Amino acid sequence: MKIGFFGAGHMGSAMIQGFINSGEVSPTDILVKGGRSQTAANRQKEMGFTLIDDLHDIAEAELLIVAVNPSAVLPILKALPTSVTDKKIPLVSVAAGVNLPEMADVLGDEYPLAHCIPNTPVQVNEGLLGISYGEQLSSADKDTIDQALKILGSLVEIDEPLLGIVGSVAGCGPAFVDLFIEALSDAGVLYGLNRELSYQIAEQMIKGAAELALQSKKHPGELKDGVATPGGTTIKGVVALEKHGFRNAVIEGVKGTME
Repeated sequence: MKIGFFGAGHMGSAMIQGFINSGEVSPTDILVKGGRSQTAANRQKEMGFTLIDDLHDIAEAELLIVAVNPSAVLPILKALPTSVTDKKIPLVSVAAGVNLPEMADVLGDEYPLAHCIPNTPVQVNEGLLGISYGEQLSSADKDTIDQALKILGSLVEIDEPLLGIVGSVAGCGPAFVDLFIEALSDAGVLYGLNRELSYQIAEQMIKGAAELALQSKKHPGELKDGVATPGGTTIKGVVALEKHGFRNAVIEGVKGTME
């Protein structure tokens, strides 16, 4: 599959890297339209994708992904040549703030569109991608989109008005987890672990706990209770976290992303 990208910034390059890492998409089959910042040109040297200057060349793609700042989404759609729009190549925007009706106003109600909010773990094919599909999307076009994006992780269909909170929990969440890893590592170092080992332990613990939750399908409270034995060290730690507002801090963090 040939995939056309507009944008090779943080999210665009994370998705490109995920496609390349999977081995299912050749780097040369990823067509990236360069911009004035030279970001795409610099990333091309590292990643080996095909850099294009002429918009007509992106008509070779079977799927288009717009991974730019929200303010640039509609101008890009307006600039698409008829060699692209006449083929009705399925197009996915991964930018927040520009919805499907706004994109359809530019490309027409019949154009196959989707709006997706991915997170940075797409880079290692463990992403969470919330997605909403345009009403006129055919089953064949939906299959094309799904086939590509499922390479990057778990694809969750959701009503478009809820993409914002999906973006906050799944998109901002990795930064919260990174802070948690740092804090756990600091505690490990405080009690004698070297920094490298402390990070390794914290990271593997989080990976294992998440995998257990996913595979067991148990309620998080039940899993917590399975560790917190009566009068034990874990429940003492849980009480200390609650005393310092751990849950409320997390909720307030998500609320902060939504304001």
